[in-house]
Amino acid sequence: MLGNFTFCNPTKLYFGKDALSGLEEELPKYGKRVLLVYGGGSIKRNGIYDKVTAILKECGKEIFEDGGVMPNPTTEKLAEGVGRAKAAKADFILAVGGGSVCDYAKAVSVSVYCEEDPWEKYYLRFEEPSCKILPVGCVLTMVGTGSEMNGGSVITNHAQKLKIGKVFGPEVFPKFSVLDPEFTFTLPHYQMVAGFFDIMSHILEQYLSGEDDNTSDYLSEGLMRSLIHSSRIAVKDPQNYEARSNIMWTATWALNTLIACGKSTDWEVHMLGQAVGAHTDATHGMTLSAVSLPYYKHIMPYGLAKFKRFAVNVWGVDAAGKSDEQVANEGLSAMESWMKELGLAMNISQLGATEEMIPGLVESTLIMQGGYKVLTKEEIAEIFRASL
Repeated sequence: MLGNFTFCNPTKLYFGKDALSGLEEELPKYGKRVLLVYGGGSIKRNGIYDKVTAILKECGKEIFEDGGVMPNPTTEKLAEGVGRAKAAKADFILAVGGGSVCDYAKAVSVSVYCEEDPWEKYYLRFEEPSCKILPVGCVLTMVGTGSEMNGGSVITNHAQKLKIGKVFGPEVFPKFSVLDPEFTFTLPHYQMVAGFFDIMSHILEQYLSGEDDNTSDYLSEGLMRSLIHSSRIAVKDPQNYEARSNIMWTATWALNTLIACGKSTDWEVHMLGQAVGAHTDATHGMTLSAVSLPYYKHIMPYGLAKFKRFAVNVWGVDAAGKSDEQVANEGLSAMESWMKELGLAMNISQLGATEEMIPGLVESTLIMQGGYKVLTKEEIAEIFRASL
């Protein structure tokens, strides 16, 4: 049965072609001084920057820029962004980019008026904001993280070799997000498919945990089947609007807190992947793909019934005449074939990790309590060795 829960998601979404017109409706609700946050400059090459700034100017906003947000935003970049927001006396933050840009904008929003070290307060002690929070809006250009409709914010501390995600409450959620699937069409193939697996991993973290037969799991199965179908179309035809729009919508629902309602969740794959990212600065979705199969093979005996259900309901494995273990293994094999079809990283060696890094990777991995098996450090080391 479902456990007790409270569900609240205050983010307003504008979805589809010409969704950017939603900015004209939303911007008048906020102050005049806007901090425009974006990544490495692709939005200037593909024209999105010009479209956004034109609307900002039409709405009478003063624009202050904070570009150069990297795929794995750092504590140093966060400090820089806080400085820019303070200097601008920003009233509002508009993030234009992928999940990392949205994550970073949320981190800045809770740090501008924070009297403590934000890294210590939010990412090590996992405390909630006790200060004024700048409102955030998002214009999404890459799908995967779901950051456009949640309170998640991942920051990397290279000095400490830690990459940590903090999940803030609804007061930090974007006030609105603009989702135009066509804005994702120019994304390089590598980043596109990395985002696809990030979506899958988000769903799996919430699905492969708990034994209850509940609505959340049925929703998860439908989302995974939709993702698998549309991803196979998109890798062959990246500008297929139907496929890209379905993937974009799936990504949002994969991590807007809905499918976690009433059940336990795991998140150990993310802890393993983020440790790899902290040491190699590799693309997030690829770190997840590189560690997922070794992890799931390791914990499968402890959640065999759900792994069997995953094989049958998501991958269409025929269970007739087979043991539960055989069916479950066929499901993981089907997922492995799909991952290779997409062109994902299948081991951490591809991402720059080495045998010598394993002790450090183990120390950088947070141990979660919600999955089928709480790992020991020895098991974490074993999984990383199997991931090489």
